[in-house]
Amino acid sequence: MTMYKLFKKSLQRIKVISSIAMIAVFYFATNIYSEMHKEFSLPEAETINFSRGSSIRSLATQLIDKGLLEHKNYFLIWGKLNRQDTRLQAGEYVISPDMSLATLLESMVAGKVVQHNIALIEGFTFRQMLASVHQNAFVTQKLIDLSDEEIMKVLGHEGEHPEGRFFPDTYYISRGVTDIELLNRAYDSMAKILEQEWQQREEGLPLKSSYEALILASIVEKESAIAEERPLIAGLFINRLRKKMRLQTDPTVIYGIENYDGNIRFRDLRKDTPYNTYTRGGLPPTPIALAGREAIHAVLHPDKTKYLYFVAYSDGSGKHVFSTNLKDHEKAVDIYQRKKR
Repeated sequence: MTMYKLFKKSLQRIKVISSIAMIAVFYFATNIYSEMHKEFSLPEAETINFSRGSSIRSLATQLIDKGLLEHKNYFLIWGKLNRQDTRLQAGEYVISPDMSLATLLESMVAGKVVQHNIALIEGFTFRQMLASVHQNAFVTQKLIDLSDEEIMKVLGHEGEHPEGRFFPDTYYISRGVTDIELLNRAYDSMAKILEQEWQQREEGLPLKSSYEALILASIVEKESAIAEERPLIAGLFINRLRKKMRLQTDPTVIYGIENYDGNIRFRDLRKDTPYNTYTRGGLPPTPIALAGREAIHAVLHPDKTKYLYFVAYSDGSGKHVFSTNLKDHEKAVDIYQRKKR
């Protein structure tokens, strides 16, 4: 057999082998594509947790356990070819019936994790806020059993008192977010909002700093059950500060009572503490609760009023009777006390 015939025969074999290889590649490529783009046969949406440090192989195992993946190698090859295997982001993801393995991977590369909400409530003390954070099943606890001083040190604000430093709002979080991460978000939000409001404050207020504004805002927050009354109550306290009158507000006294049992007594008003605004002039040393933006704004833009006193109605409405002088205030208190009795 001549060299030419041998070459021609070898070339034909190569063509046959190449054709078979191409058919095989096409077959597997078609199967992989079909497998990866087939919609999940789910009656309803499910969730899957992909923890930090996990690999695409561990993800494949989870999907197999859920009956959502048949061919593990197809899944791994697809992830490798699309360079998704090393870019999956940790978190909790929804797997809906109209999704496919391909769209799931795309979602995980994009980090489209499930968002849960947690509310930090206006008027809560720091410890009440922290308790609500630690009761949330989606938050990972890192600050448990730490003192206030230790917590602020961990957050990078050593030496600061934590009360009132965190902005009350509804925060959207992913499963596994740490309490440190959440509190840092709330701290940064408060710092930003307080500075914005302080820069736009009215002139001539008897407040030396944005922190003093935050202290007064926390008192207004605790004293105002009705939003419309905040600027009025703020104006009243501003008037008292200008006249060097003591604020004489019960929420500050309560804050200074250890193991408060829910009842404020006359002896509590007479017992001196740094937070007793009946025995001490000016503002207390720190805020007494979380103040919302409306309370901060009210303090920095108070109503122009001559009121110096107020007392709450006894009907549970949260409304107050305001007075410009002690005589009228005592009458209002007498009426309120009679109705209460």
